[in-house]
Amino acid sequence: MPAGVSSTGNPRIETVPEAGPTLPLRERDRRWAGLRRIMRARGIDAIVVGSFQGRERLESYLSDDFLDAIVVLPLDSDPVMLAFSPSRVSRIYESVRRGYDNWIDDIRIGNGGARIGAILAERKLDSGRIGMVGFGPTAPGEMEGLLPLGFHRSLTAGLPQAAFVDFTQDLTDFILVKSDDELRLLRFAARVSEEACKAMAAAAVPGASEAAVYAETLREIHRWGCDTRYPFLSLQSGPDNIAWGVPRWTLRAEAPRVLQAGDVVQAEIHTIYGGQEAQVQMCVALGPLHADLLRCEAVARASYEAGVRAVRPGITFGEVVAAMEAPLRDAGCWSKTPLLHTFTFGSTGFTPVNREQLDNTREGWIEGQVRAGIRRPDLVLQPGMALELEPNACLGNRRINIGGGVVVTETGCEELNDIPTRVFHAVS
Repeated sequence: MPAGVSSTGNPRIETVPEAGPTLPLRERDRRWAGLRRIMRARGIDAIVVGSFQGRERLESYLSDDFLDAIVVLPLDSDPVMLAFSPSRVSRIYESVRRGYDNWIDDIRIGNGGARIGAILAERKLDSGRIGMVGFGPTAPGEMEGLLPLGFHRSLTAGLPQAAFVDFTQDLTDFILVKSDDELRLLRFAARVSEEACKAMAAAAVPGASEAAVYAETLREIHRWGCDTRYPFLSLQSGPDNIAWGVPRWTLRAEAPRVLQAGDVVQAEIHTIYGGQEAQVQMCVALGPLHADLLRCEAVARASYEAGVRAVRPGITFGEVVAAMEAPLRDAGCWSKTPLLHTFTFGSTGFTPVNREQLDNTREGWIEGQVRAGIRRPDLVLQPGMALELEPNACLGNRRINIGGGVVVTETGCEELNDIPTRVFHAVS
């Protein structure tokens, strides 16, 4: 029977989940003031932040919204948001009517670098020093930035006397340290991730299709008033499926796989609420499992526990990677995907241990073309930073991936998740 439908065929009335917290205006003021302190220290007169179809939707950090817009934040005057569609701005007015604050008052309709240049000139910044977000890395897959060439050309052509400098890492590093208000949103998103894991575990049974598992997991996230961020929901199944990412049937004309006994059904769930992403790695085992998978399960859990013990203020990101890779190294396992990364773009930790077992294999040919290393190992952890601990242990083509979020506290870390930090063994 379809979810949400009663035995009579009528829509089932479900209990409405409690609403999540909202961001007060003090959070807007904190963000703008903090970024302006950095701008002042660097001698920057304004910053330009656009989404440009990027994964992190960076304009939303300044607006508490997402309109595929561009925000100009001057050092000494009010910000301006340039949105390309009136219908999207109408949604803002509807939210205000419902009692929710709008962060930016000066909203204009249009798009393109020339319009942004005109706004800067209007603020007497046509010969100023302008910080651009998007020159540098903004997300995995965006390592050379996301600023469109056409936008940049029309902007710089209209302001020939201005100096344009990179402000990308200044913004993304500022985002890494979360306020108490942001952490409330993150904890709510993490709670919804737990509920999504329960839904996934209930749906993942022998005879069910991957599509049913995918649908029920996303349904639970949306039922709570949350969304997902690209790649939304990675899901793979099988007894020895080393692939990762969204199911193939979401990308091409290919039938969803039907689950069988002996499978592991694994997902990376990107729950997002109010701009805060609470990613988890969920693994459901449909026993009996191959002995190698049981070994990988123990190693992955040991790696997760090592990460929890290691995370604390003052330690570097690279030191946490070293702690988490030790159980894999000692057990002879390798790792397909990162062991951990920061929530929002910052540091990512791959490990190269034990990859010699891939020599002369198909996976070895693929993996041999990349360097399994750490991005920004020297990033020092601070209270308020959030990390995704996502250990994955592999033996050949068999893989176990688990994990959840943690927040760096004054003395260590706070675990945000429980269910996905262990393999869930379904009872047949």
